[in-house]
Amino acid sequence: MPRCVLAYSGGLDTTVILRWLIEQGYEVHAVYVDLGQPCEDPQQLLQKARSLGAAGAYHVDAREELCRDFAFPVMQWQARYEGVYLLGTSIARPLITKKCLEVAREVQADTFAHGATGKGNDQCRFQLAADALAPGMRVLAPWRMASFRQRFPGRSEMIQYCQQQGIPIKATAEKPYSSDENCLHISYEAGKLEELETDGLELVEFGMTTSPQQAPDEPELVKIEFRQGMPVALNGEPKSPLEMVQALNRIGGRHGVGRIDIVENRFVGMKSRGVYEAPGMTILYEAHRLVEQLTLDRDVMHLRDRLAPEVAEMVYYGFWFHPKMDALMAFIRQVQQVVTGTVELKLYKGNILVHRRSSPESLYNAALATMEAGGDYNQDDAEGFLRIQGLPVRVYSRVHPRNY
Repeated sequence: MPRCVLAYSGGLDTTVILRWLIEQGYEVHAVYVDLGQPCEDPQQLLQKARSLGAAGAYHVDAREELCRDFAFPVMQWQARYEGVYLLGTSIARPLITKKCLEVAREVQADTFAHGATGKGNDQCRFQLAADALAPGMRVLAPWRMASFRQRFPGRSEMIQYCQQQGIPIKATAEKPYSSDENCLHISYEAGKLEELETDGLELVEFGMTTSPQQAPDEPELVKIEFRQGMPVALNGEPKSPLEMVQALNRIGGRHGVGRIDIVENRFVGMKSRGVYEAPGMTILYEAHRLVEQLTLDRDVMHLRDRLAPEVAEMVYYGFWFHPKMDALMAFIRQVQQVVTGTVELKLYKGNILVHRRSSPESLYNAALATMEAGGDYNQDDAEGFLRIQGLPVRVYSRVHPRNY
C-alpha cells in the first residue's frame, strides 16, 4: 500500500482529501502542524483525522519556530507583499512543508499531499519547499487532478459530501469561507468575499480582533524593547518570540488593530480578494521601523527598503528555501546588529501612534538637526555642497533649455 503524509488542517479541503486519499488506496498519515491557530483545538482535529481513517495523526508544535525563524526575519525586512500584506500564510507554508517532510522521513512515506487548489499560491509554496528540501519526494495535489475535481467541482459539493457523511466542518453553504489561521494572522477568502461590492470588514466574523468602532474609548500604551532587531520584552517583561506575538495579538486585537481588505496578484497570474487580520505583527512592524529610524544608516536603510519588495515577492511566491533568500537573510542579519532600542506606542481604535522612542545605538543628534542657532552644523558648508550637486543639471540645462 502506498504511504503518504498529508498536510492536515482539519478544515473542509483536507478533511475531504483525507477520505479521498484512503479511497485511492493510500495509507495516510495526517500531520497537523501547530502554528498557534487561535480558533482551533488540535486534539479534536487529530481525533477527527483518526475517525476518518488516518493510519497516523501527528501534532507538531512549530509555534516558536514560526515566530523566531520565519516571521521575525521577514519583519526585519519590513516586507509587505504589494505594500500591504504581512505574509502570514505565505511565511507558514515552507515551515509546514518542512515538518511534514520530517514525519514522512520517519514513517517512510514517499508522497507528500496537500489541500491547496490549482488556482492559488499555496500549491506553489508547498511544491517549491518540497522540491528544495526533498527533491525525490512526490507531491500530490488532488485539486490538480481531474478525477478529484469531477467528484468535487467546488466547495459547495465538498460541504454537501461532509453533511451526508456526518463529518463536522466549520464551513456552511451560507458561509463557505476559506480561512487560514496561525498565531501571526487569520486570512479569509471565497464565498461572498469574491464579490467586490461587499464590505469584507463587515462581512467576516473576525477571530482575533474586535471592530475599531467597538474598541475601547481610551488609548492603551505598550512598550516594546528590541535587541539586534528582535523584540525581546513587552512592558518591561521578557518574552519569547511566541509569547510576544500572542500578547500583542491580545492587546492589539481588543483595539481593532491590523485588519485589511485587499485585492492582490497571485503568483499564478489572477487577482484575488482577501481579508486579513494580524494585530500583533502589525504592531511589531511599526515598532521595529521606529527603532530603525533611530539606528540605521541612511544608505543601509534605503538599500533594505529597495530590496524589501523582492523579499516579499519571494516569500509570497514560495521561494523560501532558495540560494537568493539565503543571501538576503544573511544581509538582514548583519543590518539588524544595531537595531536595539525601546518604543512606546499608543493603540486607539485601529490606530498605532508613536508615544516615545529611545536607543543606545541612536544616530539621531539634536545638535545637528536643530533649527535653533548654534549646533555642530555649519550652514555655510551647504553652499558648496549644493553647487557641486547642481553642476550636472546646470551643464545639461544650458545645452537643453527647458520651457517655463
